[in-house]
Amino acid sequence: MSSPHEHDPGLSKLYLALIHYPVVNKKGQITGSALTNMDLHDIARAARTFGVQAYYVVTPYKDQQTLASQIMEHWTHGHGGTVNPARKSALERIRVANTFEAVCAEIEKEQGQAVVKVATSATPQGSAYSCKRLGQDLKGNAPHVIVFGTAWGLAPEVINQCDHILEPIQGSGSYNHLSVRSAASIYLDRLING
Repeated sequence: MSSPHEHDPGLSKLYLALIHYPVVNKKGQITGSALTNMDLHDIARAARTFGVQAYYVVTPYKDQQTLASQIMEHWTHGHGGTVNPARKSALERIRVANTFEAVCAEIEKEQGQAVVKVATSATPQGSAYSCKRLGQDLKGNAPHVIVFGTAWGLAPEVINQCDHILEPIQGSGSYNHLSVRSAASIYLDRLING
């Protein structure tokens, strides 16, 4: 199947998924989180900048899906897209899905092969998948999806569905609480620029 973005260089076999349920709260309990306008805009803009195929916003909550659709509509077909075509081209990469399983099924249908699922976590998980290794693997034919969690991170059931866990981003000290928008941008830059 041809892609509307296949002329773009970069990470054309890479997808992003931002999970809003199931995620964990600060007590480690399974919860759902609300989507934010900033997450939609900023991660879509990073995805467009680095040539990512698509960015999935994953939530089973109908009111949140409606909100995402309204934001996307304004910036892709409404006045926002008219006055800011660059933002339009970024937000056109957003797809809304009910579940992570639905994301994987859609990618596999689109690409005609199994998708490699890569979880993210701010907490070291033992044998982590390096950005260097992921960058090398992306040169192959298999599509990949990097999975980000909102709230306090992905629920174990999502991590357990993934093939790899990407190495955490490390700063200069012990503080490690980046926004998901920042983490997505840093990972994408590392994949392109090493």
